[in-house]
Amino acid sequence: MTHPSSRKVALVTGASSGIGAVYADRLAARGYDLILVARRADRLEALCAQVSKAHGIQAEPVTADLTQDEDLARIETILSTRADLRVLVNNAGIARLGPVAQRSAGDALSQITLNVTALTRLTQAVVPAFIARNDGVIINIASVLGIHALPISAVYSGTKAFVMQYSRGLQEELAGTGVKVQLVLPASTATEIWDLSGVPLAALNKDALMTTEHMVDAALAGWDQGEAVTWPSVADATLWEKYEAARSALFAATQVGTPAPRYWVG
Repeated sequence: MTHPSSRKVALVTGASSGIGAVYADRLAARGYDLILVARRADRLEALCAQVSKAHGIQAEPVTADLTQDEDLARIETILSTRADLRVLVNNAGIARLGPVAQRSAGDALSQITLNVTALTRLTQAVVPAFIARNDGVIINIASVLGIHALPISAVYSGTKAFVMQYSRGLQEELAGTGVKVQLVLPASTATEIWDLSGVPLAALNKDALMTTEHMVDAALAGWDQGEAVTWPSVADATLWEKYEAARSALFAATQVGTPAPRYWVG
């Protein structure tokens, strides 16, 4: 069922706390009605009431566990049928940090299911509708660990590297349309993700820890400035330009049909 409306709607996953809750508040302040998705119904309902009262918008709570196929399918249906939807914030994610040999296969698969599979399915559900309207924004929350791996982050870094490359490829596909994809790569941010990650928040360097409010406000400033890729904590924007240039040069160097000279056996 479609819901034509003159108002604009944003759907935010992982919205009951942290980054997702701040996105809900900031988007509501910009006049968006909201569909807020998370597992914790009590928190969702409280947040919907709070942002509705504060900003005079409509906020709908949708309780769903995006690791469960039936729940994920319900959100896919919303994304593919709501004619008033203009923004999807793929924020839901988890981290299970620790050496692979000391973590379970379940820990690995839970990260892949939420960080990769759910994000991909939700994006896949909304892209055709956005293309048909030639209008829409997808904000994918990755991580600086998408370009860096620690001894305890092999799986998590892998999932966020997927988000990065998936988003970059999608940006290329949608170039020239009215549909935009913003890739956001936060560094350490003070959220509840740390509670179950294996690394407590108290163990982090406080000087390198960003508040959720600062992170989201920086990401939205990047959106306003038309950035395709936003690094909220990186002051020197030329570092990303150099990284991209080096990546492009490395890829170009692969496009030959013979082994590199150092691999020839004399």
